[in-house]
Amino acid sequence: MAAGSSRGDPLALGLPPSPAEGRWEDRELRAQIQFKILRGHSDTVSSCHFCFEDTKILSCSYDTTVKLWDVEKGFPIQVFEEEHTAPISECNLTPDDRRMITSSYDSTVKAWDMETGKIVWTVEHEGIVTSCNISCDGRYVVSGSDKENTVYVFDARSATLVAHIHGHHKSTITRCCFDPDNQRVTSVSYDKTIKLWDMITQSTSITINEAHSNAISDCCFTSDGHYLCTASWDKSLKIWDIKTEEFRCHEPVSLNEGHEGSVSSCLFSQDASLVVSGGYDKTIAIWDTDAGYKKLSLKGHLDWVTDVAISKNKKWILSASKDSTLRLWNIEKMDHIPSVIEIRKARGSKIAQCEECEKTFLCLQRSDSETISKCVFCRLSSPVRKILPSPPSVSPDV
Repeated sequence: MAAGSSRGDPLALGLPPSPAEGRWEDRELRAQIQFKILRGHSDTVSSCHFCFEDTKILSCSYDTTVKLWDVEKGFPIQVFEEEHTAPISECNLTPDDRRMITSSYDSTVKAWDMETGKIVWTVEHEGIVTSCNISCDGRYVVSGSDKENTVYVFDARSATLVAHIHGHHKSTITRCCFDPDNQRVTSVSYDKTIKLWDMITQSTSITINEAHSNAISDCCFTSDGHYLCTASWDKSLKIWDIKTEEFRCHEPVSLNEGHEGSVSSCLFSQDASLVVSGGYDKTIAIWDTDAGYKKLSLKGHLDWVTDVAISKNKKWILSASKDSTLRLWNIEKMDHIPSVIEIRKARGSKIAQCEECEKTFLCLQRSDSETISKCVFCRLSSPVRKILPSPPSVSPDV
């Protein structure tokens, strides 16, 4: 999710509202990627998700509204409005889809009843709220405030404060979320650090300083919680093995040359075979996780891509943008696109079996002729053979 848009200065586009557009388009027959433009917001769309078993889409915007869309029709079927008084930075649904949590530049976090559209509770913060997330068991809500870079944890039902982590980062928190085990809160920041805070010990268990060479804009976990992906303004994404305490000895996998500018957002597919990222270059990149390369770029947005999502069956990709629209992309036939086939052939890829987990993975030919016998996740779990140089010393003030 975009740190410089949904978690930075609320830059208004000044575009008039447009009616929702539900027509499928396919402007490039050769690309074989159909897409649908969802029009309905009147300002930057800051957050988007698939929900209700991928039949619905949830989005929020700087126009202070949240919309629930029907995927098939491409129209909003429910609008949540007249509660927030400033741009909404993020929205999330509880696992049972019955409640929604929103965070806003109006310094509040709100819980909504999805059926009635009414507010269940509101929590006031001292500064603008840049991010919010719900634990996978639906019990807790985490939020990040730019006032002294604080992280808050609340009881999701009663809004009772569970933890107040004051000065958790040295600069603005761009994203905070729970791991799939509901045991740790992960946060990333303009200060280029990754922090994991333990819910049981009520303390920071892991800190990765200088994780990127510029601000970190987003982070996401694999569904098993073993790996964390981070997106950065340094134009790269990194995949970290954070399940074991020995992760500091493991070299993160870097995904480079996917965007021409800052990367705003990232998300793993349910099976972790793909990573989807959005960027300030107005594109969405689809990465093969095992082989560590960009398979395809999706182009069409007229401004920054602020957030991305992928359906559980990997058929659809959803993107939100500063151009006030969402786009729904059908990637079902992605592997049959000529350019994707050409890239795979040019890289000398082949299907191999991991010698450790025995799963098949796409193995690309390495320029150093080194034989790759393990998938990316097993390679991440193995100690590196060489000591990597430390990243250049950069002031944490971004």
